[in-house]
Amino acid sequence: MTEADVRHAHEGKGVTAAHEQGTIRQAHEKDCGAVLSIFNHYAVHGFAAYADKPVRERYFTGLLKNAYAFYVVDSPEGVLGFGFVKPFLPFSAFATTGELSYFIMPEYVNQGFGSLLLYRLIRDSRTKGISMVVAHMASWNEEGIRFHRKHGFYDAGRLKKVGKKFGEPFDILLMQKAI
Repeated sequence: MTEADVRHAHEGKGVTAAHEQGTIRQAHEKDCGAVLSIFNHYAVHGFAAYADKPVRERYFTGLLKNAYAFYVVDSPEGVLGFGFVKPFLPFSAFATTGELSYFIMPEYVNQGFGSLLLYRLIRDSRTKGISMVVAHMASWNEEGIRFHRKHGFYDAGRLKKVGKKFGEPFDILLMQKAI
């Protein structure tokens, strides 16, 4: 799905499987349990989240308070995923750079929800004066790396063996995209 396809579906001019199954809406306090459940799945089952044990409500509260934009994918089945953009660094020198992240329930991956979230976050980032977005991920997170490259992110650097999870050292891959 290209950004144009995602934009087209998001604007209601077309229909995609993701658009039919879920809607993007602002995250609210009531979403805390669902967001933590999704994030904690990745914390204990893979490299998409850096955490190696479940996080608590403070993680969610921090996002709700500090993110420029924080959305969930809502559906009749409940929250299927979430995404946010937050300040890259807390200094005015980086005011035009945002850091993106998103997590989709495993059974809904590769159905367009990540693309819808990405497009919405980029759109909102532009309205806040952000012109560059960055993402970083564990080198073992091959699916995340492919997703970002597919959406026009390029490799911007690599921090070698800075993390260790499940007894495995990993690199952090930095990626960015001008918006």
